[in-house]
Amino acid sequence: MRRIAIVGAGLAAVSTCDALRSGGYDGELVLFSAEEGLPYDRPPLSKDVLLGKARREDIMLRPAEWYEQQGVELWPGTTVSGIRPAEGAVELSGGSVVSADRIVLATGGTPRALPVPGGDDPAVHLLRTWEESERLRERLLPGARVAVVGAGLIGAETAAVAGALGCRVTLIDPVPVPLVAAVGSEIAEALHQRHTAEGIRVVTGGVERIERRPGVDEVVLHVTGLAEPLPADTVVVGIGIRPATALAEAAGLKVDNGIVVDHEQRASQPNVFAVGDVARRDGHAVRHEHWDAAQRGGQAAAAGLLGRPVPAEQALWFWSDRHGSRLEAVGTMADADRTVLRGSPDGGAFTAFGLRADRLVAAAAIDRGRDIKAAQRLIDRGVAVDATRLADESADLRTLLRG
Repeated sequence: MRRIAIVGAGLAAVSTCDALRSGGYDGELVLFSAEEGLPYDRPPLSKDVLLGKARREDIMLRPAEWYEQQGVELWPGTTVSGIRPAEGAVELSGGSVVSADRIVLATGGTPRALPVPGGDDPAVHLLRTWEESERLRERLLPGARVAVVGAGLIGAETAAVAGALGCRVTLIDPVPVPLVAAVGSEIAEALHQRHTAEGIRVVTGGVERIERRPGVDEVVLHVTGLAEPLPADTVVVGIGIRPATALAEAAGLKVDNGIVVDHEQRASQPNVFAVGDVARRDGHAVRHEHWDAAQRGGQAAAAGLLGRPVPAEQALWFWSDRHGSRLEAVGTMADADRTVLRGSPDGGAFTAFGLRADRLVAAAAIDRGRDIKAAQRLIDRGVAVDATRLADESADLRTLLRG
């Protein structure tokens, strides 16, 4: 292969480049980024960037010199308008065409807009890019009334940051306790209750419409479950993303809730790979939209491109910061048939282990990162575990690895 073209410049794309060079690939690497500037990490956008603690240079995935040292040709501010897998070509919006022996799609996703009347009002903000985070940060002033729609990871983090900045925050979600499938009911309930404890108003309901009040810089949200409309200066929508599959669909690739890929991240056309939020493994019901999944997907794609064995699969890990605490989870609690707690929710920091039969399949914890590290090793090794020892806080979890 003389040239590999990667469309997109998030973590999955940069991880692919890194793994290709580490694996000995010495051909050309071209990285197309629709955004200007160097590629950056997205998780801080709903945390330290909103808090004003991180500048853009603080969240760069790699410094500028890395691209030169690794021979990665970065094309910032470049929109790819099409791919031609059979011809080995990438079309750019300006009309030029770049040849490529292999194409990696790392196009990510776009935030879901609120599909209600008024959902496009200027007071409504989405959060996916540096510019969107900066615009929102300017609105999070002390005393500002902020309505956050969606209490998943992004919504919860944004609500926590807005509260910490002195805003009057209302968090709205139709689900009484979000994230149960991912982290289990005990952890999910503790996380959701923390919002109320921190002074955030939590509303269970759905937004029916948003209206702008004439003559004033505010909107009102009509929410099921609320007797009166909810006034707000700023609305933040965090209800998930849609995989950016337009290029893949136009090229005739198999798309079904993402670009369908095999264990090497190879798409239905053998010269095309897909990584990150846009990709869904064939046979898996969901896409994994987490940092860890993006990094590992890039490593798997690099192995596939180089004709090497794909790294052994590991249980995926993710984290979320809110209200001064850290959630960490590995695996998916929906895969478990029973839960064992280590510690008490009343104490603030505790762990929930998800078991199927005598095997650990998932774990989630608040402020217990060491438990999650041990749980990941237990899941990956597939050893039988004693539930009573999992629950016993005096027991060293590392000893369970011995079987």
